[in-house]
Amino acid sequence: MSDRRWTFAVVVACATLAWVTALTIGFAQGADDKKYPDWRGQWARFIVPGLPGQPSHDQTKAWGKGQEAPLTPEYQAILEASIADQAQGGLGNFPTTTGRAAGMPHMMMAFYPLEFVVTPDCTYILVGMYDHYRRIFTDGRDWPADIIPSFQGYSIGKWIDEDGDGTYDVLEVETRGFKGPRAYDELGIPLHVDNQSVFKERIYRDKADPTIMHDVITTIDNALTRPWTVDKKYVRSPNPRPVWIEYDLMEANAQVMIGKENYFLSADGLLMPTKKNQAPPDVRYFNQTQK
Repeated sequence: MSDRRWTFAVVVACATLAWVTALTIGFAQGADDKKYPDWRGQWARFIVPGLPGQPSHDQTKAWGKGQEAPLTPEYQAILEASIADQAQGGLGNFPTTTGRAAGMPHMMMAFYPLEFVVTPDCTYILVGMYDHYRRIFTDGRDWPADIIPSFQGYSIGKWIDEDGDGTYDVLEVETRGFKGPRAYDELGIPLHVDNQSVFKERIYRDKADPTIMHDVITTIDNALTRPWTVDKKYVRSPNPRPVWIEYDLMEANAQVMIGKENYFLSADGLLMPTKKNQAPPDVRYFNQTQK
């Protein structure tokens, strides 16, 4: 009988300990969650009055040459060639048009709205356009010995409570580990082909107007004569249940890349030239029509 009582007492004690532990963890998690800012909602790019056209890396300036990017002479020539090629109907230096991911920094342009998902260990940025998401690790990890190159790169972040009120205000991020080709905007402002880009960001909500999110991005790249800093701004939708539009680049993409030439698929399904006097593609592997 005493054994039964002892066993019952142990079971009760274990159950009580488990309940107290779960309750303690729950309170700790709840307190921990309050340290992180509320970035929920749909965030669209801020459109500067007078600049309603194609989105640009620096939102305060016109795209392409109007960005006044501090490019080296070699990479300024690449931009000039891209502009000239697009004027003739080519793609220029914007390979994303053919369906590949845009990567950093273009993916943070918010051509389609962004969504921030904040967790203690990782902040996710959902994109839903050429690119799909970013992971910003905030679990205290160091840089891995080997980074698998990607268009979005590898991002490590750190939360900062700048005003000391117990809630984080700013997410500081560094991103590296890229593959390419990548460009800043559709007109083809180039990044260096060595893909050694480093991006440093400060992401935070505006204190005076919390419907505005800032992403201050500094680009360090060998195609630049100096680091290039811009303040991207996003506007939060007032709709608590915003509509998220499905976007699939390949679904309606009529650009057809064959070799080094870009062609266009017409509405009737036929291949069309994109430049004046453009030669047709090489069809040596097809049976030739007899005349």
